[in-house]
Amino acid sequence: MHGAGNDFILVADSADMSGADLPQLAQWWCARRTGVGADGLVITRLITGDVLQVRCINADGSEASMCGNALRCAAWCAARDHALSEPAMVMAGVVHHAQVGRDRTWVTANLGAVQPDLVQVVVGGRRLSFDAAYTGTEHVVAVVEDVEDIDVETVGRQVRNHPDLAPRGANVNFVQRVGPRRVRLRTYERGVEAETLSCGSGAVAAAVIAHRHNLIDLDAAEQVIVHNRAGTPLVLRPHPDSHTTAFWIGGPVTCVFEGELS
Repeated sequence: MHGAGNDFILVADSADMSGADLPQLAQWWCARRTGVGADGLVITRLITGDVLQVRCINADGSEASMCGNALRCAAWCAARDHALSEPAMVMAGVVHHAQVGRDRTWVTANLGAVQPDLVQVVVGGRRLSFDAAYTGTEHVVAVVEDVEDIDVETVGRQVRNHPDLAPRGANVNFVQRVGPRRVRLRTYERGVEAETLSCGSGAVAAAVIAHRHNLIDLDAAEQVIVHNRAGTPLVLRPHPDSHTTAFWIGGPVTCVFEGELS
């Protein structure tokens, strides 16, 4: 499956995988040349009639504490398989809510601490400053004039392992304003250790930082469009109950194929 280009191997209703070595399986199955190929392995299990437990194991075997697109894929499957159009989902102990519509699947994400200018690097004679925003997982965001001018793989790898982000590191984002309610985003994802086509939690971090730099009006906007490498934008809207610390992330979900793995 993929959520706006962020692709996963999703194992639904996984009661029989309790003893599996999920980090090892994720590394085997997610390998793009010798396995199925994916950014991560997602395991879901119904806890109660309308609550799912969702785990996302990154391609390198580490476990994600938050992955917006993985949650959206899990919600889409819950709607198809169990007729749950508004399931609750628990990932890393945090409850997220979902809404599955005809064209978009939405999930909630919360904003934690924001730290301006946490990381400073010089690349090719150009200084880049990264603000940090915690959206259930660690993100740093640099505002740039043109995301296409950035060597995301090289700079992302450098910043992801920066001493100021030790010991966990962070996902590394580059955001560009393209309109009053539109930004363009590229993300180097920790755990995948490469640029991904889309990042849900990164979209929240990018919009928040763009707002702090007065590039978009996140408070007043009904929705913000986050353009990604996949060409299938994510839509961000503040949660009506707490528009500065909680958000809805929406976008398409596609089931590419189904099969059995041994």
